Amino acid sequence: MKKILITGKNSYIGTSLENWLMREPEKYKVDKIDMKDGSWKDKDFSQYDVVFHVAAIVHQKELPEMKEMYFKVNRDLPIEAAKKAKEAGVSQFIFMSTMAVYGEEGKLGEEVVINRNTPVNPKTFYGVSKFEAEVELNKLNDDRFKVVVLRPPMVYGPNCPGNYARLEKLAIKSPVFPYIDNKRSMLHIDKLCQFVKEYIDEEVRGLYFPQDDEYINTSLMVKEIAEKNGKSIHLSKAAGTVIKLIGKRFDFINKVFGNLVYAKV
Repeated sequence: MKKILITGKNSYIGTSLENWLMREPEKYKVDKIDMKDGSWKDKDFSQYDVVFHVAAIVHQKELPEMKEMYFKVNRDLPIEAAKKAKEAGVSQFIFMSTMAVYGEEGKLGEEVVINRNTPVNPKTFYGVSKFEAEVELNKLNDDRFKVVVLRPPMVYGPNCPGNYARLEKLAIKSPVFPYIDNKRSMLHIDKLCQFVKEYIDEEVRGLYFPQDDEYINTSLMVKEIAEKNGKSIHLSKAAGTVIKLIGKRFDFINKVFGNLVYAKV
């Protein structure tokens, strides 16, 4: 039986993984711990085989005064947790990083393909803090302590927070949505959970880029969300043309409608 500790008691991804693994209770024991106060430091990590670190600050508008908090939570906290895990004899530490370490939001009308050789270039507190955590975590990697770094694209699924939740809200409320032929790498929460399960079972180490088998078209995804919620939405090519004309001047439009994918392997 594998014993897994999830850092991030109320996180969407952590809770989803717990539910996924508990479909096989004879194979896994899962505990979650709150990282918001210092009580986790008194937790006995020695009983666990794996620590899955998902606690982070994300889905917030970044302001200059938030910089210290981002680095404290997204960089310093996972490093401290990993050191504690290694000292306790935990054999695997899985860290949820992000595609944001590449600093790409997507580009309208241009291909943006990221592969293993693409240099990192984070541009936000979120991306920089996650990458700096990766660097320090990898220094802890050795024969007895396997470090796994995941750089997923946008995660989506039922009740998912963040950008997906905003798309879902728009899909339900809007009768019309621009149609643009774009491609985005995305990752359904179930697929992410299955990937993590496999990483645990196979006791891997290293850097991984989990994504869905097929790229997602933003417009078609919004239409599918609307239909699942019993709503009808019209995809407008005319509105899409307008978006293409003005889009490159607005970061948020590139973020929604731009092309941004991981290369398929």
